[in-house]
Amino acid sequence: MTTADPSGAAENATAQLDGTWARDVRWWDVAFYLIAGLSGVALLTASVRGTELVVALGAIATMVAAYVAWGRRAARTRDQVAAHLYLVVAVTATVVVAAQDSLGTLLLFATFTQIWMMSEHLWAQVVLCVALAGGTALALAWDPARGGVDASALASTAPQMGVALAFSIGLGLWTAHTMRQSERHARLVDALRATQAELARSHHQEGVAAERERVAREIHDTLAQGFTSVVMLAQAARADLDRGATDAAAERLALVEATARENLAEARALVAATGPVPLEAGGTLVDAILRLAERFGAESGVAVGTHLDAVTGLSSADEVVLLRSAQESLANVRRHAAARSVRVELAQDAAVTRLAVRDDGRGLPADLTEGFGLRGMRERVAAGGGTVRLGRGDDGGTVVVVELPRTVPPPGTTPVPRVATAAPTDPPRAAAEDATATTGGAA
Repeated sequence: MTTADPSGAAENATAQLDGTWARDVRWWDVAFYLIAGLSGVALLTASVRGTELVVALGAIATMVAAYVAWGRRAARTRDQVAAHLYLVVAVTATVVVAAQDSLGTLLLFATFTQIWMMSEHLWAQVVLCVALAGGTALALAWDPARGGVDASALASTAPQMGVALAFSIGLGLWTAHTMRQSERHARLVDALRATQAELARSHHQEGVAAERERVAREIHDTLAQGFTSVVMLAQAARADLDRGATDAAAERLALVEATARENLAEARALVAATGPVPLEAGGTLVDAILRLAERFGAESGVAVGTHLDAVTGLSSADEVVLLRSAQESLANVRRHAAARSVRVELAQDAAVTRLAVRDDGRGLPADLTEGFGLRGMRERVAAGGGTVRLGRGDDGGTVVVVELPRTVPPPGTTPVPRVATAAPTDPPRAAAEDATATTGGAA
């Protein structure tokens, strides 16, 4: 047996098993003292007198003293040296008492049990049991008058002690096997609990890391882009004021205020762990992308055209993925493309929903290194079971295509109606005057 955790911080199955053993040992103490006392009382009330009585009571007293000195401690600490010292005394004392009177066989109940309870070595248990049974058989057959063993008495006692020995060894082996199984099961339970705790810690850490990455993507796709717009519009407004274009500056400041309000709403949505504001505020995904395109055109001075079909069979998570992908694609157009126009398309067929953002800018560099924004978009789309393709457009520039599988198949083959189509809009006059302010930054 193993000892319980002294700290008591978390009682495991092995400690519980040890606690049960510690409680049971107290009852073994009571049982031993009771058997020893009853044996002494039986000898006192029987016909045993004189030297025989003194020797028998002395042997019982020696056995009790040895138990107090070694046996109790060995039963609790599993100290095998102390255990075997006591068991040798117990076997000897039992044989001596049995030699004085047959009532001494009452001690066999205690001694046989203690052999299997205290010793942890099978060979020692069997040897001690054989010695106890054989010694008791000889003691019962001893004839003091003749000073030797009575053969007829031995023939009578030997089978009885043989049965007792067989029963003791069989019961002892079964009990020892049961105890070993219990301890093995307790250790397996402890190992299982430790593994479960480690998995729980690992999953918690993975969840924390995933949540941090999700929040980082949300901030990059919303707040960071909004603040970039605010900075660039403020710079453009200052330039307008420096050259006396107050109307243009006022227009810029109105856009700054609108963008800041949207960023504030996005921040509150992040804190509340809700969906993106354009979708939470009501309307469809098409409406949200239209508003996004209009705001992008107003802020950047890039002509924006849209070709958006109504879509169905998308979960709210899929709509968030498509909206964020459109935001990131337009942000990259503003930062890197130096484009004059961009087109946003949303379409759907029986299998997938497709978002495409095309620009007529400088195109992809040969040594393109994807930044946090593109990596985040790929991870978002991949989590939804979709794909992202990034390449050159047919007429130059860059095209980003995001495809998500439909979660609900369309009923029959009814075509999806087109609900919103807009031609490229001309950039506002004030925005066109300062289009150079819309470049810079990494994806």
